[in-house]
Amino acid sequence: MTSASTSQDAQRLQDLNTWLASIASPKLDLASLRIASADASFRRYFRIDGEAEGNRYTFIVMDAPQPQEDVKPFIQIAQLFKQINLTVPEVLAQDTAQGFLLLTDLGTTMYSHVLNSDTAHKLYLDAIDSLILLQTQSQPDVLPEYDREFLQRELMIFPEWYINKHLGVTLTAAQEASLQQVFDALLANIVAQPQVFVHRDFHSRNLMLMDKANPGILDFQGALYGPLTYDLVSLLRDAYVQWDEEMVLDWAIRYWEKAKKAGLPVAPDIDSFYRDFEFMGLQRHLKILGIFARLAHRDGKQHYLDDMPTVMEYVRKTSHRYKELIPLLRLLDVLEETAPKFGYTF
Repeated sequence: MTSASTSQDAQRLQDLNTWLASIASPKLDLASLRIASADASFRRYFRIDGEAEGNRYTFIVMDAPQPQEDVKPFIQIAQLFKQINLTVPEVLAQDTAQGFLLLTDLGTTMYSHVLNSDTAHKLYLDAIDSLILLQTQSQPDVLPEYDREFLQRELMIFPEWYINKHLGVTLTAAQEASLQQVFDALLANIVAQPQVFVHRDFHSRNLMLMDKANPGILDFQGALYGPLTYDLVSLLRDAYVQWDEEMVLDWAIRYWEKAKKAGLPVAPDIDSFYRDFEFMGLQRHLKILGIFARLAHRDGKQHYLDDMPTVMEYVRKTSHRYKELIPLLRLLDVLEETAPKFGYTF
């Protein structure tokens, strides 16, 4: 870290402490402020002790520096999700100009900490119930639309950052055309899917184990109105936690049955639904490979490279199952042969 960035960080922390000191209720113990977590963006989170109505609590402080971040979508969507009766942090105090929020604390136990063969079924069914609740309350023109242009933009992160920057390969014109043909097949399926509220990162590191109204839901500020299968893919084909195909299929069928019963416009037969699920998953996983490469090479967050093999396995297995996607599998095989044999390659 440079001396300039260290100085900026110190000033930011001083500004944060000044803001926290100005909050009358809850009464906060400023000396207890400590790092809770950082994420893949510029946001970071602190935990702080305090008192409200005679009881001791911990609270979460979000530090989302502008211009890179904007806390207003978080505030809007937290209120929206709370009205739907989802378990989300409550915004107790805000300074939107500086990018500071004081939030209720949903605890320290992520799904990713406790998922195993004994706990997974109950935890995933809880998450599926919350997801269906979110989707059944969806309305158009409330959140921005997750449209074809947005989805295409996300897909282009894969050739830019994974192929060009991470593998060090420049695609030929023919390879670019072949890749876009696969993208077009994905997009044709995805934009035809029914639209609902989409969290966009509904996975094990953003779901918190709760004693009541499980799960607690975090990191929803990027929510959009888009494809019905997106969040189920995030949940069941998680970049950080992998399950046997048979288990994923079982949970997907359980979601499909519950969704139909709840009146959601899922595909009428499970084969069509699972195809929608897989096409959506491939779009997401290609984007994730690009994002992980960008986080590693641009932002110095090398640990994201460790999760690439899981995501690539999802990509390869799905591409193998559908004839429209086979050109992607062939391209990946060629990339493995032509990528420079140094650094991080697969």
